[in-house]
Amino acid sequence: MKWKMGPGVLVAAAFIGPGTVTVCSIAGVKYGYLLLWALLLSVLATVILQEMAARLGIVTQKGLAHVIKEEIGVRWIKILVLGLILSAIVVGNAAYEGGNIGGASLGLEAIFGQEYLSFYPWVVGSFAFLLLFFGNYKVLEKVLVSLVMVMSISFLLTAIITKPHISAILQGLIIPKTPDGSILTIIALVGTTVVPYNLFLHTSLVSEKWKSKENLKEARRDTVLSILLGGMVSMAIVVTATAIPSGEISNIMDMTKGLEPLYGESAKYFMGIGLFAAGITSAITAPLAAAYVASSCFGWGTTMNNLGFKMVWMIILLVGVLFMSVGIKPLEIIKFAQITNGMLLPIIAIFLLWIVNRKTVMLEYQNTKFQNILGIIIIILSIILGAKSILTVFGLF
Repeated sequence: MKWKMGPGVLVAAAFIGPGTVTVCSIAGVKYGYLLLWALLLSVLATVILQEMAARLGIVTQKGLAHVIKEEIGVRWIKILVLGLILSAIVVGNAAYEGGNIGGASLGLEAIFGQEYLSFYPWVVGSFAFLLLFFGNYKVLEKVLVSLVMVMSISFLLTAIITKPHISAILQGLIIPKTPDGSILTIIALVGTTVVPYNLFLHTSLVSEKWKSKENLKEARRDTVLSILLGGMVSMAIVVTATAIPSGEISNIMDMTKGLEPLYGESAKYFMGIGLFAAGITSAITAPLAAAYVASSCFGWGTTMNNLGFKMVWMIILLVGVLFMSVGIKPLEIIKFAQITNGMLLPIIAIFLLWIVNRKTVMLEYQNTKFQNILGIIIIILSIILGAKSILTVFGLF
């Protein structure tokens, strides 16, 4: 079976950002291999949701936000949902972009040292800007696929260097355990993998790449293999963090330093390259997703050459670079983004399940009963995740 990488890899690139690296590192340091099962479940949930999104994109040849505009008939509900989507994806991605750029900058710091620390955010921002400004979908896909492969090799090699216990890894994957105090980490592992904006990104990307329903099989294969690869990378980070002798990390740089005494400089460089690739891919896909969503909501058209489309990703990229460069942490905006994303995930999961069962939209490509059962389970999971996200912001969880 030949796998020609496509939009699925960009989705994997989007969910393995600095936040995922941090959460997976903390899980490995605190609980070893015991929470790998939670990561496996979250990857399977992502595969199911993203397959529905990809199928919707190919069958309708429209982005998810565009389909929502068309299918919700009640005007006030439509305005409410579109407003929530814009708030969560556009404002949220602007708030988180500084973190993406910061993650890539930390990767550069691990590789090249602290001498040019103040320049790293601008280097990352400039690379992302040039790629988005001059690239079309095909160029973007090739660059991001290359970065994902670099990231995957880097993190997998780092995990192999630590000589992990295979039997313990298999037990961690198969036997669910919840050590004391691990509930928040389990929820964080699922929350950093099942990401609302990836559903919007995926429907738009597949409709750009594939124009025929005959490509559904290829799109499904691309989705499954790409997200499983992304899951392997996340697991490799957990495995790597398990080997850190200190048992405590406050940031990713602690992780690279913790590996160096035992495994030499190679581990530090592999980790640095992987972290740079994770940061830069998310720094590119977050503004891209926001631009697709805004363009669909406002009816600008979703070609990458559209002026409105370009303005959205430019603003988000610039905001991210400025936040990172001057050390601003927009805590209130991040809290707002967490609340809106917490509300958006279950709403979009419910809408996606509803729409992929509509014969008028999906024709003969509707969900099967088994897919619907899995979808309902994921909706319940997304409600729990969303509630946790909102309660955490208000200090109630």
